[in-house]
Amino acid sequence: MIGFAGARMDTRSKTPDLAATAGEVIAALAERRQIQPFSARPGGLTLADAGRVQPLLRAAFEARGEKITGRKIGFTNRTMWPKYGVYAPNWGYVTSATTRDLAKTNALRCADFLEPLIEPEIMFGLKAAPAPDMDENALLDCIDWLSLGYEVVQSIYPGWKFAPADTTAANAQHGALLVGARHAVAPRKAQWLKELAACEIELLCGGQIILGQASNVLDSPLLALRHLVDMLAKDPHNPPLAAGEIVTTGSLTLAMPVAPGETWTAMVSGIPLEAVRLRFD
Repeated sequence: MIGFAGARMDTRSKTPDLAATAGEVIAALAERRQIQPFSARPGGLTLADAGRVQPLLRAAFEARGEKITGRKIGFTNRTMWPKYGVYAPNWGYVTSATTRDLAKTNALRCADFLEPLIEPEIMFGLKAAPAPDMDENALLDCIDWLSLGYEVVQSIYPGWKFAPADTTAANAQHGALLVGARHAVAPRKAQWLKELAACEIELLCGGQIILGQASNVLDSPLLALRHLVDMLAKDPHNPPLAAGEIVTTGSLTLAMPVAPGETWTAMVSGIPLEAVRLRFD
C-alpha cells in the first residue's frame, strides 16, 4: 500500500448522552418551552436510544415526588400516521401530576401545555398484570374498570414536527389524562368485549363535528392494550404493566387543537359510556 502511512481512521461512533437528553426533555416540559428535535441534531437519536431515555424520565418524575399512575399508548390511531410520519405505536408514563378526575376538573389552561391537542380515549384500570399474547377475553379479566375520557397531548417540538425517536423521548407527548366515570368490567364482560371493537364517537366543539371509531385504534382498544403488553415484554429497560395502573389506549378520533374559551364534548354510540366534556381557559 502507498500513502496513509501512520494514518489511523477513527471509526468510533459517539455515544449519545441520554442523561442530558432526558434532562432537556424534563426542563422543556417544566419550563413550557420548545426545543429542536433530537433526530435533527448532529449524531441524531435512534429509537433504541429513546427507549433508554424513558426510565430516566420516570426516575426524574419520581425524584420530584410524582407517582407513576399508568401508561399512555400513542399513535394507535392509524388515520394519524401519515400526518405525523409515525407508523407504529409508542407509549409514555402517566403520573400523579398529570392524572385528573374529569368530574372534578372544571377546566384546563391552554397555557399549561405546548401546542395542546385533545384526544377522546377509552382507558382501562388494571386489577392484574396482563401477560404477553393474551387474547381479548383474558385481557378483560385483567381489567377492573373502563372509562371514556380525554388525553391532552403536547409537543416540545415546534409545529408537531419530529421523528419517531423524538416522540418516544418526549414521553410520547403526554400532557394530561382526564378520567371519566369508571364502569366495572366483570358484570357485563361479554357485552364490553363486543362493544369495545365496534363503538363509534362524535367529538364536538362549536360547529365542528369530528367522527371516529374504536376500530381506528389498532382494531380495538383491547388490542391496543395487548400491543403495549407485547412491546413491554421485549423492552429490557422499562417495567411491564402492573395491577393498579391506568392505561389509556389512544385517540378514537384525529387529535384536535384546542384554544382558550372552547368546550369539547365527546359522545359515544354502541357502548354505554357517558358523554364527556372539557373546557379550556
